[in-house]
Amino acid sequence: MNRQLYQYHPQIGYTFIPELKTRVPHENGGYLLRVNTTGFRSDFEFQSPKTSGKRRVLLFGDSFTAADGVSNAARYSDLLASQVSDLEVYNFGLSGTGTDQQYLIYREMASDIECDLVVIAVLVENIRRVAARYRTYQNTEGQRIVFAKPYFSVDTDGQLERHHCPVPRDAIPEDQLPEDQGQFVDRGGQLVWLRETVNKFGSVAKDLAQRVTRYQPLPAYDSPENEDWLLTKAILSQWISEVSVPVIVCPLPLYHYVEKMADPTAYQTRFRELGEETGARIHDPLPDFLKAPRSERRNYRFRTDIHPTPESHRVLAASLAPCIKSYLDQ
Repeated sequence: MNRQLYQYHPQIGYTFIPELKTRVPHENGGYLLRVNTTGFRSDFEFQSPKTSGKRRVLLFGDSFTAADGVSNAARYSDLLASQVSDLEVYNFGLSGTGTDQQYLIYREMASDIECDLVVIAVLVENIRRVAARYRTYQNTEGQRIVFAKPYFSVDTDGQLERHHCPVPRDAIPEDQLPEDQGQFVDRGGQLVWLRETVNKFGSVAKDLAQRVTRYQPLPAYDSPENEDWLLTKAILSQWISEVSVPVIVCPLPLYHYVEKMADPTAYQTRFRELGEETGARIHDPLPDFLKAPRSERRNYRFRTDIHPTPESHRVLAASLAPCIKSYLDQ
């Protein structure tokens, strides 16, 4: 993640630099990134009162929703606004964040904004970020550095307890972290050394290895009693309870599930249980991605970057549009 696009925020950790307009280099030739004064990617400002004659959706997520790799107009949020009549979508997606930080974005920056519907787009990988207290980044010299992030725990009474408030500002050399904190650094998944070795052989070899080994990228979903899932569920449940309008939770699949390299049953079961317990609508877009043949589904991510391509954003918008419209038309 290019940290030059962001500025420090004491509650969330960071936001995009307000009013930034720049072209970001990318394997697709680059994309235009435009930020409003609130610090989120948008071609317009966010205001609290509803716009006359418009219905409003607040959308939360990480880089799959902020849309690394594509320009603002090609994002599924912006496509939704053109597919559902009289709709405006406030996209609060922030790259590199987990569901915990996205919940804080809602509380700190969006809870007083009038809306008709809230959509929480949970990249299923966020379960790992929620369990983390630190994240690693590469600086301009290619060195690995660590930044603290806000995080939650569940106390003995079952209540969420917030930590790193305010969030420490300065980077921490990885070798200077306290020994008992090393396990809480998000390094991108398990078996980092093996993943880096496979990556050296390119994306084709990596994809083949994952298919052959039936790689399971997110084992934390396997049990409803897994600590990381219980924390993720507690955050989502608390968030849903604080929203006064209908909530749609949309679990966004990794490419492993879209391309049938891994079995999605476990995470689908956990989110279905969440919907039953909270009353939130769970919209699973994976079946709509799977309608295309495998050769076409490979085009839903970039060659080397796993983020969704414009084609993927179009599929997601088409999947979500009827669900959103059914709520707004009631």
